[in-house]
Amino acid sequence: MKTSFARFLLLTAALIVLSGANAMAQDGKALYAAKGCTACHGPDGKAPIMPMYPKLAGQNSEYMFEQIKDFKANKRTNGQAALMVGMVASLSEAEAKAISDYLSKVK
Repeated sequence: MKTSFARFLLLTAALIVLSGANAMAQDGKALYAAKGCTACHGPDGKAPIMPMYPKLAGQNSEYMFEQIKDFKANKRTNGQAALMVGMVASLSEAEAKAISDYLSKVK
């Protein structure tokens, strides 16, 4: 009986953690800030710190998502690719999609 209850508690805890991670993946704005994107692209994707960095606000969501995937796969080598590879390395696909969707809606 104790073993079943312990398994139940572990399963419940795991579901809580996973649902929290999923909720964060859904919040592209929070992820954009938490993952450090604001450091180079500005707080809302409109004001990059260097002229060579792109403005991300209002860009096409699918395009940005594909660019993130290309950085992760080392398919992009131009511009600041070396920096971006490190920045996106820890992003899951869901997080990358959430960030891309968020930025596409910023006016």
